Formats: sequence, C-alpha cells, structure tokens
Amino acid sequence: MKDYDCEKLLGLPKLQIGIGIGLIFVSVISNIVVLLRSRFPVPGFFLVMVPLIVMLTMGLALVGANKLGSRRLMATPVWFKEKVRNNDNWENIKSCIFTTGTCDDLVSRSWNLKAYDFSIKKLSSIESGCCKPPSICQMDYVNATFWTKVEGAVDESQQQYSDCATWQNDRSILCYNCGSCRHGFVRVMESKWMNLGVLLILMALLLIIVHILLFVMVMWEHYN
Repeated sequence: MKDYDCEKLLGLPKLQIGIGIGLIFVSVISNIVVLLRSRFPVPGFFLVMVPLIVMLTMGLALVGANKLGSRRLMATPVWFKEKVRNNDNWENIKSCIFTTGTCDDLVSRSWNLKAYDFSIKKLSSIESGCCKPPSICQMDYVNATFWTKVEGAVDESQQQYSDCATWQNDRSILCYNCGSCRHGFVRVMESKWMNLGVLLILMALLLIIVHILLFVMVMWEHYN
C-alpha cells in the first residue's frame, strides 16, 4: 500500500504493519487447518473461522459498511472525519501538507497553463481542496495558487461560501484553513483504507467459503 504524506501523524503506518502481521497469522492458521483437517476437523474449522470473521469485520469497518466505523476504530471513515475535525490535529496535518510542498509542486507543473487548461487538469483531492479556492467561489484564475475575487459573485456570509472568505493568495495560507482542504485530506485517506477494506472482505469471504466446503467434504468422508 502506498504511504501518503502526513499519514504518520495519525499513527496509520503502525496499523498497516499490524494488519500485515494479522494476514500472515491468518495464512499460517489456514494452512495448519488444511494439513490437519482429517485429524481435527471440527476444532480446526472453528479455529480458522474466528480470525476470518475478525478479518471480515475489520474490512467492513474500513469501508464504513457497518456500525463498527466509530471514533475509536482507526482508519474508518468516521474516525478520519473526527480526526480532522479536531483543530489541534488539523494544525499538525496542515503544517505537514505545507511542508511537503504539494501546492508548490502544483504551481511548477502548471505555471504555463491558461485558465481553461487548468480547469480540465486532473488534481488530487488535496491539491483541489488546499491549493485553490472551491469552484463555487467563481474566482478568476491567474495561476494555480493565485486567484482574484469577482465582486458580488457570491455572498461570502453564507455558510456554503465560507471557504471563499477563508481563501488567501498568500502561499503559506491559500486554502489550508478551508473545509475543502480537510475534506480533501479525508478523501485521500479514505480511498486508500477503503481499498484495503475491500481486499480484506474479499479475502475473508473467499477463505470462509473454501473452509466451509473443506469442512463439509471432510465430514462427508468421515460419516459416509
């Protein structure tokens, strides 16, 4: 799995290592049960089902498909939103995004683009949310991180346009304090961990089906 900038601030690399160790454990248990299937069919079946159900539950939580996606369970959609909602956490994340030079890289890649060309350029969620004002602000493009406000284009006092008032052309400020920047960071993190969740679900379901069929086959041989 790709390691994203600033992910370490949330302790996610440790979770990633833990899941990797867990997958190795499941693999070892699964193979032991297969090798000893004729001697211990029932204990072996229940022994392998426990970690597989835990694995399936973890996958469902990571994709936000059950109520386990809570504030306490790391890397779930609810957990990510809670983390960026905390201003102390966000200050550290925001500083990290600035330090990594994400917006500076965007400028260097698009310095010669006209407004239309930039509008169709594919941006990451963090680039779109933190380096430029939201499209609803209807600002005039000068370059990737410099935009001019159009008088009367939007009512910045309204909640949905609050990011328009927050935006500044200062390279150290830009839209780092915007809600769109927080949402962009969450989308990047969610995308990675949802993909892992899908992988865990598919692997767990496959192994559960295989071990159920194996158990039925062994019991059939025993009693037939």
